[in-house]
Amino acid sequence: MEEARLSWIRLTQANHFSRDLTTLRQGCSRSLSNCLVKLNPFLDAQGLLRVGGRIKHAVLPYDERHPVVLPGASHFTQLIVEACHRRTMHGGVQMTLSMSRQRYWIPRGRALVKRLILRCVTCARWRAATPQQLMGSLPRERVSPARPFLHTGVDYAGPIMLRTSKGRGQRAYKAFISVFVCLVTRAVHLEVVSDYTAVAFLAALRRFTSRRGLCSSLHSDCGTNFVGADKQLRALFTASNPEGRQIAGHLASDGIKWRFNPPSAPHFGGLWEAAVKSLKHHLRRVLGETTLTYEEISTLLAEIEACLNSRPLQAFSDDPDDLAVLTPGHFLVGSALIAVPEPSLLDVPVNRLTRWQLLQQMRDHFWKRWSQEYVHSLVHRPKWQNKEPDVQLGRLCLLRNETTPPTRWPLARVVKVHPGKDGRVRVVTVRSATGELTRPIVKLVLLPASDGDPPEEA
Repeated sequence: MEEARLSWIRLTQANHFSRDLTTLRQGCSRSLSNCLVKLNPFLDAQGLLRVGGRIKHAVLPYDERHPVVLPGASHFTQLIVEACHRRTMHGGVQMTLSMSRQRYWIPRGRALVKRLILRCVTCARWRAATPQQLMGSLPRERVSPARPFLHTGVDYAGPIMLRTSKGRGQRAYKAFISVFVCLVTRAVHLEVVSDYTAVAFLAALRRFTSRRGLCSSLHSDCGTNFVGADKQLRALFTASNPEGRQIAGHLASDGIKWRFNPPSAPHFGGLWEAAVKSLKHHLRRVLGETTLTYEEISTLLAEIEACLNSRPLQAFSDDPDDLAVLTPGHFLVGSALIAVPEPSLLDVPVNRLTRWQLLQQMRDHFWKRWSQEYVHSLVHRPKWQNKEPDVQLGRLCLLRNETTPPTRWPLARVVKVHPGKDGRVRVVTVRSATGELTRPIVKLVLLPASDGDPPEEA
């Protein structure tokens, strides 16, 4: 084994350092390669190229004081580094490099070790790094003026426990809160849903449209995004199920387009996810462990709805001369819903400004401020700010699952990509042992590419 190792070292050095070996045999060291000149190399009795260095008097083994020089571009060197990585129990860059330098010196070895560790499949599983892509542009529905709730997102919050009536010993039952969010003004509408059937949701939707008007489009997460919710609730928002088809048929009859986000991609619906978070903030602090009746929870939700619709659309300014802050309530009733009522305008002479003209002027003023203040605040990308290489067809990956350890994540292969309007891939279809699934790229862990995998494209 030792003779075979020495033979491989001689062959590797002869292939990559032939000119330097000839120079040293001639007794000249001035024309050595740049990567060797600082090492003060020499040839030992076996004809191996070793590091001379400055630690010849250190109390260390001979191989550590004068390690064998190996080129980083050699496959033999890469095999040695991979063996050191496994011997250190998949240690990091520093540990693997330290192990290799006990016998070998690799010019620019840290970069080689780092690159090989990134290709280690075992480390890739536990590193669990997911691909990212440039944050996409906002859809037209978010940045085009439209009446409140013409384009709406819907989500469920809960469950909460309700009582059938007041008094002791009353039976409690499980209910949900349906959260409707206007995509343009961020106004919120809350409805209590007594159970998780399509009939109950359609009743809440009918109450919502009767007060706010019919929607042009209704956006929601896919049923698989309701993590931890009841199985029936997940089925409610799955178009292939009977409950989902019943809802879709009702929406189609009213001319409403029902649009789903990709499965397992709740961040695609960040607007209504934020509304649910704000609702829970108020609900937990006010409700606590109390169990209310249907009438009481309806009243409480109406008050929370008023608070949410009185939130500023952007941060306050420190300028004392600034106008009153713009809220979703301005687009619903002309002012924040919890603001102090303004004086009556009935005494204003008709010849100065008619009531209708006043309302039109107020509405135009609010939309002008919406365009100049709120829309401009949406320009920045808070994260995912760089264009990354798109995930390619045929790439091997793991399906990330927060409920199981990385060693149990299923293996899959990308069979289809779904580019967005800007051409960047953020959603893919993968094939696993259980079938084909559509997932966002943030739920994938790309495994190190092998020689047969397609190259990444910028």
